Amino acid sequence: MKLKKLDVVEALKTITAPGAAENLIDSKAVTNIMVFGDQIDIDVFLSNPSLQARKKLEVTILEVLHQKVHSKAKIKINTKVKTSPKVPPIKGQPLPGIDSVIAVSSGKGGVGKSTVTANIAVTLAKMGCKVGVLDADIYGPSIPTMFDMDGRRPLSVTVDGKTKMAPVENYGVKVLSIGFFTKSNQAVIWRGPMAAKALNQMIFDSDWGKLDFLIIDLPPGTGDIHLSIVQSLPLNGAVVVSTPQIIALADARKGIAMFKQENIDVPVLGIIENMAYFTPEELPDYKYYIFGRQGAENLAADKNVPFLGALPLVQSVREAADIGRPAALQQGTPIQESITEVTQNLVTELLKRNSNLPPTKAVAITNMVGCTAVK
Repeated sequence: MKLKKLDVVEALKTITAPGAAENLIDSKAVTNIMVFGDQIDIDVFLSNPSLQARKKLEVTILEVLHQKVHSKAKIKINTKVKTSPKVPPIKGQPLPGIDSVIAVSSGKGGVGKSTVTANIAVTLAKMGCKVGVLDADIYGPSIPTMFDMDGRRPLSVTVDGKTKMAPVENYGVKVLSIGFFTKSNQAVIWRGPMAAKALNQMIFDSDWGKLDFLIIDLPPGTGDIHLSIVQSLPLNGAVVVSTPQIIALADARKGIAMFKQENIDVPVLGIIENMAYFTPEELPDYKYYIFGRQGAENLAADKNVPFLGALPLVQSVREAADIGRPAALQQGTPIQESITEVTQNLVTELLKRNSNLPPTKAVAITNMVGCTAVK
């Protein structure tokens, strides 16, 4: 029995793959046909990835070739699925003069994300770094209060002939927030596009100057604001803050998934466990795990992301935030030491993430003038 390749081609022209407009030959779904005596080898590429569609096509090919070419032919079909082109990650334009942009997020509200942001920023500034904080929590801005900036307004400055906003500064940290432009009892009732426009103005129409770190305090959850930030700025990494509570961890898990989404692809530098435990002042050797124990640490291990450390539930942290003097300024206290450790771990992970940068850039971050974030 001697089979002819031309007969195989003509037979395959009578078959159309599911969802295709042309037959297997004209659509170039068949990429290779080999005939050896009574053996026929066919390579077929499909755009329909379903197993059912693939099996149906293979059965049809076998039936048609046995009917139109030879009933005793030995047929081998190699079916492959065409993969869709990889969606490129959404990346914004870099801001001149800013080395690293870090987003601080949380799956749900009330876990202390803004408090952690403020304390990390102050700690970096104490280490000699040039730091800015963008309060992107449009609907619930709290950063101005935490930096003792209530009632203050950014000034206008002229830079290269253009009028820009000058961030408000305190404790060595430059801050911009929608809270500077609204009254304390005024609700921000904006749709997504309007909120995104306000964010872009604070990002690109501001004179941030040279910064080692721009830290972005994101709103809770995943939504328009998060996508706007990713589209506007090339984030070097993200940090997720959570309490050990199961409910908070469920939302934190979603936050991690958002940053790992293929078209977002922002490295998660780590998880910070806030309100990890409570130690009464009169019982310094006791730890009460009010919200659960090591929940965020376990989540970090489960999602294969770094665990940056745990911060205890301390009354002075809340009091410090309320009066606008971050707890990181309380030199020599246990909470200040914990915040410093978490901050150093964060910068260490950032440097690992930036290891693919040119050597001069990596060195610039490590050896920032006066900045001792990395020992």
